[in-house]
Amino acid sequence: QLQLVESGGGLVQPGGSLRLSCAAYGFTLADYAIGWFRQAPGKEREEVGCSSSSDGNEYYVDSLEGRFTISRDTAKSTVYLQMNSLKPEDTAVYYCAAPEDGHDRGWCGGVAHFGSWGQGTHVTVSS
Repeated sequence: QLQLVESGGGLVQPGGSLRLSCAAYGFTLADYAIGWFRQAPGKEREEVGCSSSSDGNEYYVDSLEGRFTISRDTAKSTVYLQMNSLKPEDTAVYYCAAPEDGHDRGWCGGVAHFGSWGQGTHVTVSS
């Protein structure tokens, strides 16, 4: 059974950095895209970025201005989200997700494309 577990969240001051981890269990990470999403209080879940296993690329929302980076360690079955120059507006619960099994599981997409979600990890950016 496909399972995702996020970790690494916490409290950080504005301008600081955090690295979130998404550990994958029960499936071959190299066969799946992994998306990172976040949900701030009172707001809808939004995509942060995605790592595609089909084309080997990472995709990010433009609003991040290059502050976040996604990477994979296939040997550890883990995907990372490195977050730099954090701002208070980055405060949210961060989730990783994998698509449903199928022919397009290696490709990125919107929220509806992802069927398996982790439990989330809280990130608070505050002085």
